[in-house]
Amino acid sequence: MTDGPRLRGNASADGDTLSSESTEEGSGRVALKKEIGLVSACGIIVGNIIGSGIFVSPKGVLENASSVGLALIVWIVTGVITAIGALCYAELGVTIPKSGGDYSYVKDIFGGLAGFLRLWIAVLVIYPTNQAVIALTFSNYVLQPLFPSCFPPENGLRLLAAVCLLLLTWVNCSSVRWATRVQDVFTTGKLLALGLIIIMGFVQICKGEYYWLEPAHAFETFQPYDIGQIALSFLQGSFAYGGWNFLNYVTEELVDPYKNLPRAIFISIPLVTFVYVFANIAYVTAMSPQELLASNAVAVTFGEKLLGVMSWIMPISVALSTFGGVNGSLFTSSRLFFAGAREGHLPRLLAMIHVKRCTPIPALLFTCISTLLMLCTSDMYTLINYVGFINYLFYGVTVAGQIVLRIKQPDLYRPIKVSLVWPVIYLLFWAFLLLFSLYSEPVVCGLGMAIMLTGVPVYFLGVFWDNKPQCFNTFIGMETIFTSDDAHYYDP
Repeated sequence: MTDGPRLRGNASADGDTLSSESTEEGSGRVALKKEIGLVSACGIIVGNIIGSGIFVSPKGVLENASSVGLALIVWIVTGVITAIGALCYAELGVTIPKSGGDYSYVKDIFGGLAGFLRLWIAVLVIYPTNQAVIALTFSNYVLQPLFPSCFPPENGLRLLAAVCLLLLTWVNCSSVRWATRVQDVFTTGKLLALGLIIIMGFVQICKGEYYWLEPAHAFETFQPYDIGQIALSFLQGSFAYGGWNFLNYVTEELVDPYKNLPRAIFISIPLVTFVYVFANIAYVTAMSPQELLASNAVAVTFGEKLLGVMSWIMPISVALSTFGGVNGSLFTSSRLFFAGAREGHLPRLLAMIHVKRCTPIPALLFTCISTLLMLCTSDMYTLINYVGFINYLFYGVTVAGQIVLRIKQPDLYRPIKVSLVWPVIYLLFWAFLLLFSLYSEPVVCGLGMAIMLTGVPVYFLGVFWDNKPQCFNTFIGMETIFTSDDAHYYDP
C-alpha cells in the first residue's frame, strides 16, 4: 500500500478502550489522542453550560420563584446539586475511563438495552435539536443589527446557522487542538462579557442601587408563592446548568484523566455557579423584576441601560457565546456517537478515526448532517420539550448506577471514591423534580418516553439479533469500504 489509509477503524465488539499510545506506529491501532489539558477541560465544561440562556432569558427561574430572593436561592441550590452530580460523575469517569459519558456508564452497569436507549434518544433528538437551536440563536444575534426594525428573514437565519455548523465541523475534523483552542477562546470571551456584567452590578451596588437585594424587598412577591411553580423554578435552574457532564464524553482524550477530570469539575462548576448568581444579582440592580420578565434579551436590555454607546457589546457577546456553544456540542456529541459505534450500537463507520489527524471524522459528519436536517423542520422546539424530561431521567439513572456498581463490585479500583451520601442527596432532589414533571406535564413526559421506547425494536433488530441475513452484513461492509480507503476492526 503506497499512500496508506486515511481512515482507520477501531471498533470493538467488546468495547475495549484504546490508549493514545497505540497509534500509527507499533501495533498499528489508531486512537483518539490525549490532547485535552486542564484548561481546555474547564473550557469544555464552562463553555457547554454557559450558552445563551444567562444572557437572553434567565427569567424562567425568577418568573416561577415569584421573588428575587427566592430566585437567587434557587440558582445557588441548583448549582450545589449540579456540583454533587458532577462529583458522582467524576467517580464514574475514573472508574470506567471510557469516552461516551453516561451512555458508557449506563451500558456497563445496567446492560446493553439501557445504554442503547440513552444513545438512541441522544442521536435521534437531543443533540441535533440542541445544536440547531444554539446555531439559530447565533445567527439571530448576528443578523439582528442588519434588520433593526423587523425580524431577520427565516431563511437567512437557517442559512447562517448552517454555515456556522459547517465551519465548526470542518474545524473539529481538522484538529482536536484547533477545536479546543476555539473552545478556550470563546469560553474566555463569554466569561469576560459576564465579568463585565458582574462588575457593572457591583458599581451599581456601590451607587446604592440595591433596592431589590435588601431583605425587606428581595422576598417581596410579584405573585403569590405556589409550590408547583417553585418546583418548576428548580427544574428551570437545573436545565440552565445542562452540559456539566460533557467532559465525561471525552475522557479518553484527557491528559491524565485521573487528575484532570475531577480537577476540571471542581474548578468549573463553582465558577459557573458564581457567575450565574452574581450575573442575576447584577441584573436586578439595573432592572426591576417586572422589567426583567418583560425583556426578551435581558443582557441586551442591561447593556442599553448601563453601557450607553458601548451597549453593542452585549449582542456580540451572545453571538460569541452561542458560537462557542455549538463548537463544544459538536466536539462532545461526536465522541458519544464514536463510543456508541465502537460498542456496536451504531454503524461501525462512525467508529473510524482519521489516521493523521486522529479525529472521528465520520461521527462529526454524522452529527453535523443530523443537525442540518433539524434546521429544515419547524418542530425542533417541541421535540426539545418532549425529550428534556428523558435527558434528565438518565442523569438520575447514571447516578443510581454509581450505587449499584458499589454493591456489585465493591473491590473495583476507584481512584476517586465519594461518600454514598452525595448520590443519595442528588437522587432525592432528582426524584422530586422528576415526579413533579410527571405530575405537571404528563402528556409531554409520556411522549418523551414514547420517543425513547421506539429504540427498543431498533436495539433487538440491529444489535441483539446476531444471525442477520448475509445481504445486510454485506451492505454494511460495502458502505464502510466505500467511505474509506482502508479500515481495520479489532474483534475479540
